[in-house]
Amino acid sequence: MQTILVLNSKGGCGKSTIATNLASFYAADGIRTALMDYDPQRSSLQWLERRDGGRPPIHPLDATRTKTGLTRTWQTSVPPGTQRLIIDAPAGVSGDMLQEMVRRTDIIVVPVAPSSIDIHATAQFMRDLLLVGKIRNYHVHVGIIANRVRSASRQYEPLRRFLDSLSIPFITSLSDSEYYVTAAEAGVGIHEMERNETAYERGQWRPLIQWLSCPDHELRPHAARPRLNLVRDGWG
Repeated sequence: MQTILVLNSKGGCGKSTIATNLASFYAADGIRTALMDYDPQRSSLQWLERRDGGRPPIHPLDATRTKTGLTRTWQTSVPPGTQRLIIDAPAGVSGDMLQEMVRRTDIIVVPVAPSSIDIHATAQFMRDLLLVGKIRNYHVHVGIIANRVRSASRQYEPLRRFLDSLSIPFITSLSDSEYYVTAAEAGVGIHEMERNETAYERGQWRPLIQWLSCPDHELRPHAARPRLNLVRDGWG
């Protein structure tokens, strides 16, 4: 089973949109998929509730709270035979909870919204992933995606250079398309909508899907990387 964690400490970056679209992509491709929601807003679970029963199934896992009479371990147990587990993480995750999430995952996808505040906060969060989350110790792959981008912009260039110094890939940019709103309201994903209408959006997803299928070539041994220095690199 491959576990993909959609994570950023900053809220409003579109984690649930990424998580639900990943889950629907794999389910539509015939892959047994589960979607775990840690976010108290339960956006991913609400999306699943709107999903038509005739669509490819996605197993819901509610990690937002413990229900009466159920242990948290049982409540978040992944069904046997699951091939993909997508985890929608809450905003503000840090410390022990961050380490726990990192330990149980294979790949982390970090969406970043196109604002200077979000970009700077993400750079700080990458420090936490490296130092607190210890992603190198657990051999977890991490990739960044620009989300809700409205036009071509050089706004991300400082972040790209910062990530390059750590050999962390900036994978793709996803547009702020109205089709994501339509998909969310219907409990579907971009890849389940009319192909001709969503060809542009599907093309933007292609680099991410390809990277998720083979992330190993994106990361190199930690010893070859320069030390993290947020002040030197303009993020302190």
